[in-house]
Amino acid sequence: MANELKRFKTELLPVSKIKNNPNNPRVIKDDKFRKLVKSIKEFPEMMEIRPIVVNDELIALGGNMRLKACKEAGLTEVPVIKAKNLTEGQQREFIIKDNVGFGEWDWDEIANKWDTEKLDEWGLDVPEMTETEKLSKIDFEDIYYNPNENPVLNLIDCVNLDKFKQKLNVINESNLSEEQKEVLKFFAYRFIKIDFQDVADYYFFNAQEDEQKVIERLRLVLCDSGIKGFIDDDLLRVHDLIQDWSDG
Repeated sequence: MANELKRFKTELLPVSKIKNNPNNPRVIKDDKFRKLVKSIKEFPEMMEIRPIVVNDELIALGGNMRLKACKEAGLTEVPVIKAKNLTEGQQREFIIKDNVGFGEWDWDEIANKWDTEKLDEWGLDVPEMTETEKLSKIDFEDIYYNPNENPVLNLIDCVNLDKFKQKLNVINESNLSEEQKEVLKFFAYRFIKIDFQDVADYYFFNAQEDEQKVIERLRLVLCDSGIKGFIDDDLLRVHDLIQDWSDG
């Protein structure tokens, strides 16, 4: 192992001689890149601790974005480790593994023991939590469906009648009796397609109060309007029966 480690020693090279890897799969943009440049300017010793890794042709295998930030920061020399005699496959493997973020942050530990403003300056995205989340230590998610934009729908937009109309044409063009046709039309109703997401959007955003009541009674939406909501026919009878017992 000691002999192997000698292959990978750190040396100082002109930044102009090191080439960025055109196949680097990881990039840092905009604000994060500016923070990286600022960090290198304020803490250049970081580069000695984490040198850029290059192959035999001085192409960066690890630290592509740090190399770019070093150039932006005005550094003329940077510490590098030459990873000599790696196969093409080993180089590709190293590039990916060097960029994989193993593990996950302990946000409780960070919140209690670190300056979050400093962490933001250093480029770490610290999630903002409400006071309730901090107290309960759980993340809240809306359990209800919320569209990205408030839709404008007509009731007919919730229904696709294309296949149904095709079936009606087949029935009407047949030589069957009128009675047979009328019966088969009932069968054809199964080809009416209802978009229940559109129904929910229409109910919430566009329907009048009377329409909402009918949609609830048809059980086309789930709503939490209490005992007199969409499931009232069976449960309300049970509720009333129990109420009668208690009154008696």
